[in-house]
Amino acid sequence: MPDDDVEKFLADQKTFESKRHDLIKEVLRQKEAAIKAFDEKLAKLGHDPDHAKRSHHRGNDVKPE
Repeated sequence: MPDDDVEKFLADQKTFESKRHDLIKEVLRQKEAAIKAFDEKLAKLGHDPDHAKRSHHRGNDVKPE
C-alpha cells in the first residue's frame, strides 16, 4: 500500500514538473515575440540599435557653447 502512494506521488511530481517546463517554454516564447515586436516598432520610429546606449557625456564633435 505505501509503495502505491509513493509511486502516485512521484508520478504526480513528474506531471507537475513537465507542466512547469512547458509553461516556462511558453513564457520564454511569448517574451521573445514581445521583444521582437517592440524592436520592430522602434525600427519604424527610426531607432538605430547601433547607437542605443545613451550617455550624459558630450561627444568630441559637440562644441561647448
